Amino acid sequence: MNRPLLSVAVAALLAVGLVIALATRSADDPAPAAQVPPVAATPSADGLRTVSRATGIPRRALSAYVAAAQRVERDDPSCRIAWNTLAGIGSSESSHGSFAGSALDADGVAAPRILGVALDGTGGNRAIDDTDGGQLDGDTRWDRAVGPLQFIPTTWAQWGADGDGDGTADPHDIDDAALSAARYLCDAGGDLSDSYGWSRAVLTYNRSGSYARKVARTATEYAGAT
Repeated sequence: MNRPLLSVAVAALLAVGLVIALATRSADDPAPAAQVPPVAATPSADGLRTVSRATGIPRRALSAYVAAAQRVERDDPSCRIAWNTLAGIGSSESSHGSFAGSALDADGVAAPRILGVALDGTGGNRAIDDTDGGQLDGDTRWDRAVGPLQFIPTTWAQWGADGDGDGTADPHDIDDAALSAARYLCDAGGDLSDSYGWSRAVLTYNRSGSYARKVARTATEYAGAT
């Protein structure tokens, strides 16, 4: 007589547990906006030219993405960030430092500087008053995203890194920007070999599902070309 009631009670407890588990996961790990792209093979120094031709990524930008991924792999092997993910973001943010006629020089610095729109609260953007005195973006009224990876000054102040060892951290330098972006993504996503972690990282960079899917497609294309 008690067994059916016990079964119902157990089922109810299991159901509650499942709901709690799902609720917890949805809070910490929302459904991935995109499947994690495959990891592209890491080109050797001699192979950069070949991969650049195959992918269409300028060699100077490609070397920065590869170096940043390798640096993070040494410093934080649990992150598992791939260079083609960085390249997917670089493509979306500035066409690898070539947006609006800009180009990377031999040192990896974009010239003319790549500046985003004034973050003045229009066009769907959040208003951000100037925080850097115009030092990075030339704007003393509003902040702007800057450089090949489009960092806003407040984010750069926290994450800016010296990727090429010249003693300065410059968001307009793709070596510095790529390493900073890699560390930022790793902090946001944890394990980027997992679709949940990868999506969480990229959505932190730009909170748009369509953006994440675009980056995933581009990174997948780069992996397929190597």
